[in-house]
Order: sequence, then C-alpha cells, then structure tokens
Amino acid sequence: MTVAAARPNFMKVAPLLRELRRHPGHLQTRLVHTGQHYDREMSDAFFADLGIPAPDLHLGVGSGTHSEQVGNTMIAFERATRHWRPDWVVVFGDVNATCACAITARKEGIRLAHVEAGLRSFDMTMPEEINRIVTDRLADLLFTTDPAADANLVHEGMPPKSIRRVGNIMIDTLDAEYAQSASLALHAVVAANRLDKDAPLPAIQPGQYAVLTLHRPSNVDDRKTLTALVSYFIEEFSPAMPLVWPLHPRCARQLESTGAWPALKAARPIILLKPVGYREMLRLNMDARLMLTDSGGLQEECCVLGTPCITLRDNTERPATLRSEGGTSVLAGSDIGRIRMAVATWKDAPRKPHRPALWDGSAASRIAAAFNELAERGQNREPT
Repeated sequence: MTVAAARPNFMKVAPLLRELRRHPGHLQTRLVHTGQHYDREMSDAFFADLGIPAPDLHLGVGSGTHSEQVGNTMIAFERATRHWRPDWVVVFGDVNATCACAITARKEGIRLAHVEAGLRSFDMTMPEEINRIVTDRLADLLFTTDPAADANLVHEGMPPKSIRRVGNIMIDTLDAEYAQSASLALHAVVAANRLDKDAPLPAIQPGQYAVLTLHRPSNVDDRKTLTALVSYFIEEFSPAMPLVWPLHPRCARQLESTGAWPALKAARPIILLKPVGYREMLRLNMDARLMLTDSGGLQEECCVLGTPCITLRDNTERPATLRSEGGTSVLAGSDIGRIRMAVATWKDAPRKPHRPALWDGSAASRIAAAFNELAERGQNREPT
C-alpha cells in the first residue's frame, strides 16, 4: 500500500507505482490518497500530469492543525489497513500524513518502508524534521538518497541492514517528464497561469527572469518576515529582473491577511501565478536565471538542471544540493541582507548541472527490485 498525501509526494509516488505495477505476479499495489492537499491545483492536476492512477481510497483528511491532520489521518488509515491488511505500507518524504501512516502501520503490525529516509535539517522547530525522525525510527526499510542520509541513520542507531541507498526518486520524474516539459512554450505557461489576466504581461525571455516560491511557516506565517520579503522583492529585486511567483495557497492566504495584495498587483515586474502543474514548474525552472525558494524538491531539481538556487532557509536536509557539495544552492534564510548578498553573488552565475551518485532516474526500479526480492523469498510478513 503506497500513500500519497501532498504535492511533494506525488512526484515520488508516480515512478514507483509504474515500477511496482510492472510485476503483478509478485507485487500487487493499492494507492491511498490521504487528501492533505485536496484542491485541484495541489492534487488532481498533478495526478493527471504524472499519469498517477486514481487512488483506490481517498481518505479526505483535508486541512487543519498539525495535530488534527495527524490524528484524522491515523483514524482513517487504520480502517484502510484493517480492511486490506497489506504486507507493506510505503510512505514518502516528510509531510504530516507520512508520520501518521507510519505510526498506524507500526501499531497494526504492518511492515513499513520509508522512501527518502535519513534526511536531516537538525532543526527541531520544523514540523517536517519531527515527521522524518519518527518515520525513520519506525521503518523496516529505509530507502535513502545519498551517503549523508545513510550516515544520519547509522548515527541514530538504525541497523545498517535496513538501509538501502537507491538514489533520488524525484529525479526519476524529472527525467521522465523533461522532454514534454521542454516542449511547452515559456510565455504560454506564464500567460495561462497568471492571476491578473487583464494586466500587461512583460516579455519573459529564457535566462532573463527569476522564479520565487514560498510556503514554509518560517517564511509565510510570521507577518514581519513575510512583509519584509515582499517589500524586498517589490522594491529591490523585481525592478532589476522580472520575477515569476507561483503562489502556494498557504502563502496566498497570508498575503491577503497582511494587506500586501495591492502593492504586489501594482509591481508589474512581479508576475503572480496560481499553483502550476509539475511540467509547467519544470519548464519555468529550465530557463530561470535564478530560483529563490524554500522548497526542498526545487533545491534538488535546480541541482540537476543547473539553475542557481538561493534557498530561503537557514538550513537544509538536502546538503547534496549545496554549492559546497557540487550543487547549485546557497542558504540565505529570510534575512534581507543575506538574500541581497546571495542575489548579487549568484544572479549571473552560469548554469552548472550536477547529479550526485545514483541521481540517475532509476531509483524507483531499485526500490521495486528490493520488494521483488522480498516477495520471491516469501519474506513480506517476516518481522525485522
């Protein structure tokens, strides 16, 4: 049973489902969508773009506080596991549903696999960090992206036999969708998704624009921080370079509450978009001169595409994407001075694609091979 919950999961679910369903004799799969991201732009559009089949069950958990999401997911998911009794539950990443389904699976005596295990920001103020630690501690199989993730798990006392480095499954989807994304017309992507259809649309030329995404509580929930960021992008950044900003629903709500909408609409070099699909976002990334983001997945995609990336966080659980490790990302946090310095340093940097070991588009096949091996040995229900 594979669990999809939120937009960051969908790019990881798609390639694994394809691989698992190539072996129907050994492996039968069911897909559960918890509904943590429930609007069309954040869920249905991604399923359609990535060819993910309709879920066997939609839990309809929806929004709420962290505790509400975890609790409601556990209640609904428990019913699903008791009805189907899967041999394995497979969870992805670090969203609330990942942690909730991990706890439920373990309490129900079902073996648990975690895809993207071992990532650590070492920042316990991040809800995602708590989700990662809890999920890894409960998992029977830990599928990792890189040696740093392996080392984190060993340091925490996880048995080495449970750790399998398979590479980055996000890159499987990037490689699979690259050609179709590249075929999209850049200007058409921007025009079709902009929020203000009546405003003049600045020309968007390859290599002459930046992309911004914001969604983490540390950036959007604090009124002072969000106001300072918006002022910087309006007053300093966008006059020098057009800024394309696909708005996460969480950020959009906070922008409304701060009263920032009128100023943003008046800032013509800033082009506000609704949430865009995977291929459209990949197309924007391909030709961006600069990415500014607090998204972990975009750090990884920038690394492979070579897009200079300013990460609007003080830490990252993806150190392989940092320039110090050969990647394209630098940490700038939400401090305007640090962001200003990073922009000045990297806005003219050449594109420098970098693929860490095993970020080769075959992570899903390695994961499927692990489950096939267990199935052939009849060990699906054998305890760790």
